[in-house]
Amino acid sequence: MTKFFDKVRILQWDDHRYYHQSRINQVLHLLSAVSFLIAYILLFVDPAVAGILGWLVGMVTRQSGHIFFEPRCFDAINGVSDSYKESIKVGYNMKRKAILIGVWLSLPIALFLTPTLFGLIEPAHGFAAYWHDVGLAWVALGVGGICFRTGHLFALRGASWGLAWAIKIILDPFHNIAIYWRSPLALMHGEMLDPITTDSLN
Repeated sequence: MTKFFDKVRILQWDDHRYYHQSRINQVLHLLSAVSFLIAYILLFVDPAVAGILGWLVGMVTRQSGHIFFEPRCFDAINGVSDSYKESIKVGYNMKRKAILIGVWLSLPIALFLTPTLFGLIEPAHGFAAYWHDVGLAWVALGVGGICFRTGHLFALRGASWGLAWAIKIILDPFHNIAIYWRSPLALMHGEMLDPITTDSLN
């Protein structure tokens, strides 16, 4: 188990040092993490609302930080290019994220055009019922996205790395709060980039 959680820790560290150098991105991840923790609780109360909160708040803030604020030039801290980081990304790199976001945006349209989702569900009647179905579809997409990439990693890197990535994704809200809760203060002091050091894992 120690070796397994070492893999989770390595994935968390690589994610932080490669993809979360911008303090604005870190603050957005902090907001995202809080919304995802609320969504985790709502999964046991109202899964549809959890799906809407998780995607419209959690994912929008999280991915906008990557798209608009994270540096995409040569990474002097780690001594690698952006294309290299994208090629070794264990989870969803920007290309995979673009596909996932495309599916996410297409689901409300699909449910509007085909309320039965091609005969898979009972048709929604009314605005609230429609968004209830959208929320559930987004929950299914989130779970499916994790399962798909985990299975893909099973084939690419083995079961232990696939499971380590899945655990890392589930723990991301807790981990993000633990390491980024000081980021708003750092940003207020004018620190735009996290002064990450290569020995921060130790």
